[in-house]
Amino acid sequence: MRTVTATVAALALTAMAVPAATLAPPRSPATDGVWRTDGYGTLLVLGRGGLREYQTTSVSCVKGGSARQTGPGVYTASDGTVVTVRTGRDGDHARLAVAGSVGHRQLTRVRALPAGCKRPASRDPRAGFDALWQTFEENYPFFGRKGVDWHAVRDRYRPQVHRNTTGPELFDLFSRMLKPLYDVHVTIEDDDRDFAEVRPGTEAPGDDLDAKAKRFIEARDLKDATHRQDFAEGRITYADLRGDLGYLRISAFDYYAGDDAPYAADRTELDRVLDTVLTPSRTRGLKGLIIDLRVNDGGFDALGIRTAQRLTDTPYTAYAKRARNHPADPAQHTRPQPVPVVPADAPRYTGPIAVLTGGSTVSAGETFTQALFERPGRTFRIGQPTQGVFSDPMTRSLPGDLLFTLPNEEYLTRTGHTFDGTGIPPDITEPVFTDEEFAKKRDSAFDRAVALLRGRG
Repeated sequence: MRTVTATVAALALTAMAVPAATLAPPRSPATDGVWRTDGYGTLLVLGRGGLREYQTTSVSCVKGGSARQTGPGVYTASDGTVVTVRTGRDGDHARLAVAGSVGHRQLTRVRALPAGCKRPASRDPRAGFDALWQTFEENYPFFGRKGVDWHAVRDRYRPQVHRNTTGPELFDLFSRMLKPLYDVHVTIEDDDRDFAEVRPGTEAPGDDLDAKAKRFIEARDLKDATHRQDFAEGRITYADLRGDLGYLRISAFDYYAGDDAPYAADRTELDRVLDTVLTPSRTRGLKGLIIDLRVNDGGFDALGIRTAQRLTDTPYTAYAKRARNHPADPAQHTRPQPVPVVPADAPRYTGPIAVLTGGSTVSAGETFTQALFERPGRTFRIGQPTQGVFSDPMTRSLPGDLLFTLPNEEYLTRTGHTFDGTGIPPDITEPVFTDEEFAKKRDSAFDRAVALLRGRG
């Protein structure tokens, strides 16, 4: 997940190619009007040189982000996020994509905005509670998996909200009611505070943990390595290990070109890094590659797919993505969208890979891990289960500058399995950055990977 602001970036959609045979070239006049998304609880108004989002439930309609039109069917938010809308031949259906995500959202034209969307949103805290509760009720897929009775949550907390409930009081109440979900993609943010809760027994991949792990790895695992180099604002490290092994550490799938850089700049920087690392001589000579994702705080799923494209000579499907699309039935979803991995037109490494994961492997770090499931060739995972959050987060606004996010999507394996909540399990279990490992200067997962790739595991 990439941190988003209250702009149309919160739509968190796709950059997946659309078959030209079924879609007309994007033309602004064809896209003007009001559109409803399949799932996601969103209405979009396009026209007059811009795009406006409306976040809807059965009890609320809140004005969301906006973007200005920068080309035919192309809209750009203030943070540089690019949104593309392409209409179908009949003019009443379209697909919406956001650079950096995978999959797409189906749009259907509607006659007009509902009357409720034309009125100012209520600032009554009780209306804010109802809007948040209903948003989760209609979109969150995992209450059963998490063992949470959402209706009992409403019965407990709704009576505690009154007309004079303050913003800080509402923030505290929301934090208490959402904590039992233990879902990092469930967040609340106001002017000076934010809330998120990791899966019990895991640690969030913050800057301190990242820096501590990096120092430890460099001092212990890479002390005899050669050609060690940091890239992408320090978020990617590569080194050659003895025995013709390579080590690639990826701590995020975003912010490669700076904090304010758009997806296109991050993609360009990633391509430069992979061109530098995966040279023709190295891809021919490596006998094994360690990809270290043990501290990875996510980012753009599309950058994970772009990395996977440098690790195969054979096309395959990474996963299929679907979203909940029925307000009363969490078992109903949009049609799953297969996300392909197509070999890149550049040097590619196709030998054995050991992927190191742990509880601090989050979001896009997990979707990249899942994208290697069907990779041809020998690929195995070592460490601990990942965090267990995959969906692009839906960002929603409430009066009083309060934002919240929630997931509404699932990423399916070839057999239809998902790993939300539990995380992706390793093939081989080893401790990951425990106090004992640090104290005794051990890195069991790294050592196991080296041994396996050298044929001694």
